[in-house]
Amino acid sequence: MLQRQINRMRQLANHGPGRSNDVTDLLPEELLLADQQVEVVKRAAHLVGKRLASCMQGPLSSDMEKRLRKLALMSLSMAMADSLKDMESESSLRKTLEMGCCAEGSLAQSLAEFEMNMERDVLLPLNKLSEEELPAILKHRKQLQKLLTDLNNVKTRLSQAQKNMPAAQGGGIIGTPAKLESLKEEEEELRRRVEQSKDDYLCDLYHFGTKENEYKNYFIRLLELQAEYHRKSLAQLTDVLGELRDTMKESAPAHQSPAEVYGVPLATHLERFGCEIAAPISACVRMLLIHGMQEEGLFRLAAGASILKKLKASLGAGARDLAEFINEPHAVAGALKSYLRELPEPLMTSELFDDWMRAASIKEPEKRQESFREVCAKLPPENYNNLRFLIKFLAKLGEHQEVNKMTPSNIAIVLGPNLLWAKSDGDPSMLDMASASPILVVSVVEGLISCCAEVFPGDVDFGVTEESPACPPEASTPQISSTLPKMESANLPSSPTSLSSTINTETDDEAPNDTQEPLASKAALLKMLPPSDESTQGEASPSMARKVVKRPAPLRPSMPPPIQPRGSMTGEPSDELQNPRPVPRRNIGGSLKVPNQPPPHPPAPKVGNVKPEAGDGDLSRKTPPRPLPRNRIQSTDN
Repeated sequence: MLQRQINRMRQLANHGPGRSNDVTDLLPEELLLADQQVEVVKRAAHLVGKRLASCMQGPLSSDMEKRLRKLALMSLSMAMADSLKDMESESSLRKTLEMGCCAEGSLAQSLAEFEMNMERDVLLPLNKLSEEELPAILKHRKQLQKLLTDLNNVKTRLSQAQKNMPAAQGGGIIGTPAKLESLKEEEEELRRRVEQSKDDYLCDLYHFGTKENEYKNYFIRLLELQAEYHRKSLAQLTDVLGELRDTMKESAPAHQSPAEVYGVPLATHLERFGCEIAAPISACVRMLLIHGMQEEGLFRLAAGASILKKLKASLGAGARDLAEFINEPHAVAGALKSYLRELPEPLMTSELFDDWMRAASIKEPEKRQESFREVCAKLPPENYNNLRFLIKFLAKLGEHQEVNKMTPSNIAIVLGPNLLWAKSDGDPSMLDMASASPILVVSVVEGLISCCAEVFPGDVDFGVTEESPACPPEASTPQISSTLPKMESANLPSSPTSLSSTINTETDDEAPNDTQEPLASKAALLKMLPPSDESTQGEASPSMARKVVKRPAPLRPSMPPPIQPRGSMTGEPSDELQNPRPVPRRNIGGSLKVPNQPPPHPPAPKVGNVKPEAGDGDLSRKTPPRPLPRNRIQSTDN
C-alpha cells in the first residue's frame, strides 16, 4: 500500500507523454465551462437557501395554523384584540383598533401563505440542488479523477517492469512475466472503469447544462412570490386606510390644531373657522377690554413662558372663552403679539410696505390721513377688517395712558414690528431696509392709532359693554367700608397731604395688579377718609394693603422729668419744689423704664394737730417715712 502511494506521487510529479493527469484532459471543449460552473452554482444555491430560510418568520415544514401562531403580525393582532376589552364600545379609538386588528390578521395570513409558497417553490428546490444534484456530479468527477490517477500509476509500474525485464531474464529471476501479466490485466480493468466513469460524468455535465434555465427560474419565482405578496398586502392596507378615513370624517368631532391657528395664512384661518376676525385677535381683545385696560405696561411686560404656552395651546385648540386667564392680562397680550408675529404675511402686507412708508412721511396731518385711507383701501378685505378691529382696540387702550402708561407711541413701539415688515429675499438693499424698518414702522402704527377715527370711521362691536370695569365694583366697596373704622380710631393728622402723597408714590412704584382700582375710586377715597399720619396710611386704601409702613421709634428724652419732693409739714412750699435741682443720670436707680412721675405720697397730718414748738427731729421720730421701692426715683435728700 505504501508503495502504491509513492508511485502515485511520482506520477503526479513526472508527467509523461500520453498520460491524462486531470479530468479536464478528457472533456471536450463545450463541457469545460460546465465543469467549472458546477462548484460555483452549488455554492450559490447553498448560500441563498441558507439566507432565505433565516428570512422566514414561521417554522419550516409546518402547517398553516402552526405557522400563524409563530408570526409576529399575528401576535400584534391578538394584542390589539386583547386591548379592546376594556374600551368603550362607541369610542373612536376602539373602532380604529378593531380595524387595525383585522388588518394585521389579514397581513399575517398573507405572510403565512407567501412563506409556504416560497418554501415549496424556491427553498426546497435550492436545497435539493445544493445538497443532492450538484454534489452527485462533483462526486462522479472525484471518482473519475481517482481512477485516472490509479490508471496512470499502473501504467508507470508496467513501464518500469518492462524496462527491468531483460535484466531479470539474464539474472535467472523467476516470476517476472507473471507480474507483467497481472499489471497488464490491472491496466485494462482500470481503463475500462475510467471510460465508464468518464461517460457518467459527461452525462452529468450535459444534464447540468440543460437544467441551467430551470435553476434560473428558482430565483425568478422568488421575486414573483414577493411581488404578489406585497401587492396583496398593499391592497389590504389601502382598503383599511380608506375605511378608516371615512369613519373618522363621520364620527370624529371638528377640532382645531395649533398648526391651523398659529403660523398659517390669515385667509386660511378665517376660512377654517368661518369668521371675519381671527379667533386669537377677537378672544384676546375681548378679554383685555374687560380686565386689562388699567394694566400698566400692557404689551410691553412679558408673561411667564409656561402660562403663555398654555394660552397659545388653548387658542390653538379653538378656545374662544379665556376666563381661565382672567388674572393674566400680560399673557393674553403676549398671545396676541405672538399670533401677529407668526403670520406668514404681516397683517399690513409686505407688498404695501413702501406705500405705508410714504404715507407716514407726509407732514400735513390731513394729507397723511388721506394717504393712510388710500393704502388701507388696497388691503385685502380680511386684512382690512382685522387691522381695523385691532387699531380700534389700541386706540381705546391709549385712552387709559395715564394709568397703563401705554401711549400711542409706546404701543407702536411694541406692536409695530409685529404688524408690518419688509421682505428681504436676499437683496442687500432690502436687508438694509429691513434693519431700519422697525423705526419706520413705529411712525406708521402710531399715526394709525392717533387718527383712528379718521382712517377707520364708524364704531366696532367688540362684543363687550362700553364701560366694562377693570375689576368688579362690589370687590372694592367692602374694602373701603372695612377700612374706615380702623382709620377713624387711629391718630389722624389735620391734613390729608401725607395720605395722598403715599397713595401716589405707591401707585408709581408698585407693579400693576391684574385688577387695578380706577382713578375715580382713589379720588373718592381721599375725600371720604379723614386725615391720617404715617402710622395709619397702610390701612387707608385697599391698593396699599400689601405695603407695610414702619412706625418711627419714639424719641428719648434729653433730660429726666422733674422730681416732685414731699410737701413740708407747715404747708409752705419748699425751696426744692420752687427750684428743683437736676438729678444726675448716674444717681437714678432702678430699671431703664422708669415712670415719668413718682408714686403718690401718703396724706400729710393736719397742721393743727402738730405742736408749733416741735422740731423736725421730733416729728420724724413720731411718723417715720415709709421706704420707697427700689425701682422708684428718689430725691437726693432721701
